[in-house]
Amino acid sequence: MKLLLAALESELSAFPEELSGFDRLVTGPGKLNATYALTRALNENTYDEIVVVGTAGGIDPDLAPTVHEVGTAYQHDVVDHDGVTGQHISLPARVTTGRAGILIATGDSFVEDAEVTAAIRAAGAAMVDMETYAYIWVAEQFGVPIRVFRSVSDQAEEGALTDWRAALARCSAQLRDFIRAKYGV
Repeated sequence: MKLLLAALESELSAFPEELSGFDRLVTGPGKLNATYALTRALNENTYDEIVVVGTAGGIDPDLAPTVHEVGTAYQHDVVDHDGVTGQHISLPARVTTGRAGILIATGDSFVEDAEVTAAIRAAGAAMVDMETYAYIWVAEQFGVPIRVFRSVSDQAEEGALTDWRAALARCSAQLRDFIRAKYGV
């Protein structure tokens, strides 16, 4: 059995309630919600794979507004004792799915600021979201393979929240089509 995972119910709006071979979990937004909900699910059940779907801000101007697989994540909203952004005091600077894919920056705030976006872009990230780092880290703690697929919903600059809301249905449909093709469900 696989676990289909999203932060928000709206990110799954194009998906059927029941998907053969998958349990479904909506964690809520942000790293703490993501960590708590996924940890509980993995304590209660055994899964062959975790499949994350959802939206993300595309901060690479050349990134197509479609579905992208994430390979690595870092936390753009943490700083270590030496002032290094993205370097947590006790967690790894980066976590990986073990697959090729883009670098995503994860933080607990919705990014809609050109200065923040520029700083994240300078660190090499192509997308920004609020949960991926936590999902990958928890999956690693439990030894469960994870794949993360994010659909570009906005540019993470001024007006991004409005753009994100307008893009939710499109992104969910893209993700549903992608999962259907990738997993045959």
